[in-house]
Amino acid sequence: MGKTGVITLSVIDDDRMLIDGLAAWLEGVPDVRLTACAATVPELLRAEPAPADVVLLDLLLADGSDPVQNVRTLAGLHRRVLVVSVVTSGDMAVQMIDAGACGYLTKDHDLAALLAKVREVAEDGVALSPELALGWLAARDGERPVLSPQERAVLLAYASGMTLAAAARSAGVQPGTAKNYLERVKDKYRKAGRPAYTKLELATRVREDGLATGAPRTPLHRGP
Repeated sequence: MGKTGVITLSVIDDDRMLIDGLAAWLEGVPDVRLTACAATVPELLRAEPAPADVVLLDLLLADGSDPVQNVRTLAGLHRRVLVVSVVTSGDMAVQMIDAGACGYLTKDHDLAALLAKVREVAEDGVALSPELALGWLAARDGERPVLSPQERAVLLAYASGMTLAAAARSAGVQPGTAKNYLERVKDKYRKAGRPAYTKLELATRVREDGLATGAPRTPLHRGP
Protein backbone atom coordinates (compact mmCIF):
# COMPACT_ATOMS: atom_id res chain seq x y z
CA MET A 1 0.00 0.00 0.00
CA GLY A 2 1.22 3.50 -0.77
CA LYS A 3 2.48 5.87 1.91
CA THR A 4 -0.75 7.88 1.64
CA GLY A 5 -2.82 4.85 2.64
CA VAL A 6 -4.31 4.67 -0.86
CA ILE A 7 -3.96 1.39 -2.79
CA THR A 8 -2.96 1.93 -6.41
CA LEU A 9 -4.44 -0.51 -8.91
CA SER A 10 -3.50 -1.42 -12.48
CA VAL A 11 -5.76 -3.52 -14.67
CA ILE A 12 -4.84 -5.86 -17.54
CA ASP A 13 -8.06 -6.83 -19.33
CA ASP A 14 -9.45 -6.44 -22.85
CA ASP A 15 -13.04 -6.07 -21.59
CA ARG A 16 -13.62 -2.32 -21.93
CA MET A 17 -17.03 -2.57 -20.31
CA LEU A 18 -15.52 -4.10 -17.19
CA ILE A 19 -12.72 -1.55 -17.06
CA ASP A 20 -15.06 1.41 -17.58
CA GLY A 21 -17.45 0.07 -14.94
CA LEU A 22 -14.63 -0.46 -12.48
CA ALA A 23 -13.19 3.00 -13.14
CA ALA A 24 -16.57 4.66 -12.59
CA TRP A 25 -17.21 2.70 -9.41
CA LEU A 26 -13.76 3.47 -7.97
CA GLU A 27 -14.48 7.20 -8.14
CA GLY A 28 -16.47 6.71 -4.96
CA VAL A 29 -13.86 4.51 -3.23
CA PRO A 30 -11.42 6.65 -1.23
CA ASP A 31 -8.74 4.03 -0.51
CA VAL A 32 -8.27 2.52 -4.02
CA ARG A 33 -7.14 4.46 -7.09
CA LEU A 34 -7.00 3.12 -10.65
CA THR A 35 -3.71 4.25 -12.18
CA ALA A 36 -3.35 2.34 -15.46
CA CYS A 37 -5.23 0.00 -17.81
CA ALA A 38 -3.92 -2.17 -20.64
CA ALA A 39 -4.97 -5.10 -22.79
CA THR A 40 -1.71 -7.06 -22.41
CA VAL A 41 1.13 -7.44 -19.91
CA PRO A 42 3.78 -5.79 -22.15
CA GLU A 43 1.42 -2.90 -22.85
CA LEU A 44 0.91 -2.27 -19.14
CA LEU A 45 4.63 -2.42 -18.39
CA ARG A 46 5.23 0.20 -21.11
CA ALA A 47 2.34 2.50 -20.19
CA GLU A 48 2.21 2.32 -16.40
CA PRO A 49 3.42 5.61 -14.85
CA ALA A 50 4.65 3.75 -11.75
CA PRO A 51 4.27 0.20 -10.41
CA ALA A 52 0.87 -0.13 -8.78
CA ASP A 53 0.35 -1.83 -5.42
CA VAL A 54 -1.88 -4.46 -7.07
CA VAL A 55 -2.24 -5.68 -10.65
CA LEU A 56 -5.66 -7.04 -11.62
CA LEU A 57 -5.00 -9.57 -14.39
CA ASP A 58 -7.61 -11.28 -16.55
CA LEU A 59 -6.75 -14.95 -16.96
CA LEU A 60 -7.57 -15.25 -20.68
CA LEU A 61 -6.47 -12.27 -22.77
CA ALA A 62 -7.32 -11.68 -26.42
CA ASP A 63 -3.63 -11.77 -27.42
CA GLY A 64 -3.59 -15.50 -26.62
CA SER A 65 -0.75 -15.11 -24.13
CA ASP A 66 0.00 -17.91 -21.67
CA PRO A 67 -1.66 -17.12 -18.30
CA VAL A 68 1.09 -18.82 -16.32
CA GLN A 69 3.79 -16.86 -18.11
CA ASN A 70 1.87 -13.61 -17.63
CA VAL A 71 1.77 -14.19 -13.89
CA ARG A 72 5.42 -15.24 -13.77
CA THR A 73 6.45 -12.10 -15.65
CA LEU A 74 4.64 -9.83 -13.22
CA ALA A 75 5.63 -11.80 -10.11
CA GLY A 76 9.24 -11.71 -11.30
CA LEU A 77 9.00 -7.93 -11.09
CA HIS A 78 7.76 -8.24 -7.49
CA ARG A 79 4.21 -7.32 -8.43
CA ARG A 80 1.19 -8.40 -6.40
CA VAL A 81 -1.15 -10.03 -8.91
CA LEU A 82 -4.85 -10.77 -8.45
CA VAL A 83 -6.12 -12.97 -11.29
CA VAL A 84 -9.78 -12.65 -12.31
CA SER A 85 -11.49 -15.12 -14.60
CA VAL A 86 -14.72 -16.74 -15.73
CA VAL A 87 -12.95 -20.10 -15.20
CA THR A 88 -14.23 -21.57 -11.94
CA SER A 89 -11.57 -24.25 -11.65
CA GLY A 90 -9.71 -25.00 -8.46
CA ASP A 91 -6.91 -26.52 -10.53
CA MET A 92 -6.51 -23.25 -12.42
CA ALA A 93 -6.39 -21.31 -9.16
CA VAL A 94 -3.61 -23.62 -7.95
CA GLN A 95 -1.65 -23.04 -11.17
CA MET A 96 -1.93 -19.26 -10.84
CA ILE A 97 -0.88 -19.20 -7.18
CA ASP A 98 2.03 -21.55 -7.92
CA ALA A 99 3.10 -19.20 -10.74
CA GLY A 100 3.30 -16.34 -8.23
CA ALA A 101 -0.17 -14.75 -8.13
CA CYS A 102 -1.47 -13.47 -4.80
CA GLY A 103 -5.05 -14.41 -5.52
CA TYR A 104 -7.68 -15.79 -7.87
CA LEU A 105 -11.24 -14.47 -8.08
CA THR A 106 -13.99 -15.65 -10.39
CA LYS A 107 -15.88 -12.98 -12.31
CA ASP A 108 -19.27 -13.94 -10.95
CA HIS A 109 -18.55 -11.79 -7.87
CA ASP A 110 -19.60 -8.16 -7.56
CA LEU A 111 -17.29 -5.15 -7.42
CA ALA A 112 -17.48 -4.97 -3.64
CA ALA A 113 -16.10 -8.52 -3.39
CA LEU A 114 -13.39 -7.64 -5.92
CA LEU A 115 -12.31 -4.61 -3.90
CA ALA A 116 -12.19 -6.70 -0.73
CA LYS A 117 -9.78 -9.10 -2.45
CA VAL A 118 -7.70 -6.20 -3.80
CA ARG A 119 -7.30 -4.95 -0.24
CA GLU A 120 -6.27 -8.43 0.95
CA VAL A 121 -3.63 -8.68 -1.77
CA ALA A 122 -2.34 -5.17 -1.04
CA GLU A 123 -1.72 -6.28 2.55
CA ASP A 124 0.37 -9.23 1.29
CA GLY A 125 -2.43 -11.73 1.76
CA VAL A 126 -3.50 -14.63 -0.44
CA ALA A 127 -7.02 -13.99 -1.74
CA LEU A 128 -9.26 -16.67 -3.25
CA SER A 129 -12.87 -16.97 -4.31
CA PRO A 130 -14.63 -18.52 -1.30
CA GLU A 131 -15.99 -21.39 -3.38
CA LEU A 132 -12.46 -22.31 -4.52
CA ALA A 133 -10.65 -21.89 -1.22
CA LEU A 134 -11.69 -25.19 0.39
CA GLY A 135 -10.73 -27.32 -2.61
CA TRP A 136 -7.50 -25.41 -3.08
CA LEU A 137 -6.44 -25.96 0.49
CA ALA A 138 -7.40 -29.62 0.22
CA ALA A 139 -5.13 -29.91 -2.81
CA ARG A 140 -2.27 -28.84 -0.53
CA ASP A 141 -3.33 -31.71 1.83
CA GLY A 142 -2.21 -29.68 4.82
CA GLU A 143 1.48 -30.25 4.18
CA ARG A 144 2.49 -27.45 1.83
CA PRO A 145 2.14 -24.00 3.41
CA VAL A 146 0.50 -21.15 1.57
CA LEU A 147 3.25 -18.60 0.87
CA SER A 148 2.74 -15.12 -0.48
CA PRO A 149 4.88 -14.16 -3.50
CA GLN A 150 7.04 -11.96 -1.27
CA GLU A 151 7.60 -14.75 1.26
CA ARG A 152 8.38 -17.12 -1.57
CA ALA A 153 10.87 -14.69 -3.18
CA VAL A 154 12.81 -14.25 0.06
CA LEU A 155 12.72 -17.99 0.76
CA LEU A 156 14.03 -18.91 -2.69
CA ALA A 157 16.84 -16.37 -2.52
CA TYR A 158 17.88 -17.27 1.02
CA ALA A 159 17.63 -21.03 0.48
CA SER A 160 19.77 -20.74 -2.66
CA GLY A 161 22.71 -19.77 -0.45
CA MET A 162 22.40 -15.98 -0.26
CA THR A 163 22.87 -14.07 2.95
CA LEU A 164 19.75 -12.48 4.41
CA ALA A 165 20.90 -9.06 3.18
CA ALA A 166 21.47 -10.38 -0.34
CA ALA A 167 18.12 -12.19 -0.29
CA ALA A 168 16.45 -8.92 0.70
CA ARG A 169 18.07 -7.11 -2.24
CA SER A 170 17.05 -9.92 -4.60
CA ALA A 171 13.42 -9.72 -3.43
CA GLY A 172 13.39 -5.92 -3.54
CA VAL A 173 12.73 -5.42 0.18
CA GLN A 174 14.58 -4.13 3.24
CA PRO A 175 16.60 -6.63 5.33
CA GLY A 176 14.24 -6.24 8.28
CA THR A 177 11.26 -6.99 6.06
CA ALA A 178 13.04 -10.01 4.58
CA LYS A 179 13.75 -11.30 8.08
CA ASN A 180 10.05 -10.97 8.96
CA TYR A 181 9.06 -12.84 5.78
CA LEU A 182 11.52 -15.62 6.56
CA GLU A 183 10.21 -15.98 10.11
CA ARG A 184 6.67 -16.20 8.74
CA VAL A 185 7.78 -18.93 6.31
CA LYS A 186 9.38 -20.91 9.13
CA ASP A 187 6.25 -20.53 11.25
CA LYS A 188 4.03 -21.74 8.40
CA TYR A 189 6.18 -24.82 7.85
CA ARG A 190 6.14 -25.51 11.59
CA LYS A 191 2.34 -25.32 11.67
CA ALA A 192 2.17 -27.63 8.64
CA GLY A 193 4.12 -30.25 10.59
CA ARG A 194 7.28 -29.84 8.51
CA PRO A 195 9.54 -27.59 10.59
CA ALA A 196 12.50 -25.96 8.86
CA TYR A 197 14.77 -23.84 11.04
CA THR A 198 18.08 -23.82 9.16
CA LYS A 199 19.01 -22.70 5.67
CA LEU A 200 19.65 -26.33 4.69
CA GLU A 201 16.22 -27.40 5.95
CA LEU A 202 14.57 -24.54 4.08
CA ALA A 203 16.40 -25.54 0.90
CA THR A 204 15.05 -29.07 1.37
CA ARG A 205 11.48 -27.72 1.64
CA VAL A 206 11.98 -25.69 -1.53
CA ARG A 207 13.06 -28.83 -3.37
CA GLU A 208 10.27 -30.99 -1.89
CA ASP A 209 7.57 -28.50 -2.84
CA GLY A 210 8.92 -27.67 -6.29
CA LEU A 211 8.94 -23.97 -5.41
CA ALA A 212 11.93 -22.99 -7.53
CA THR A 213 10.51 -24.26 -10.81
CA GLY A 214 6.82 -24.74 -10.22
CA ALA A 215 7.38 -28.46 -10.72
CA PRO A 216 5.26 -31.05 -8.93
CA ARG A 217 6.24 -31.54 -5.33
CA THR A 218 8.31 -34.48 -4.17
CA PRO A 219 6.10 -37.03 -2.40
CA LEU A 220 6.61 -37.18 1.32
CA HIS A 221 7.36 -40.55 2.91
CA ARG A 222 6.06 -40.83 6.42
CA GLY A 223 6.76 -44.47 7.09
CA PRO A 224 8.73 -47.53 5.95
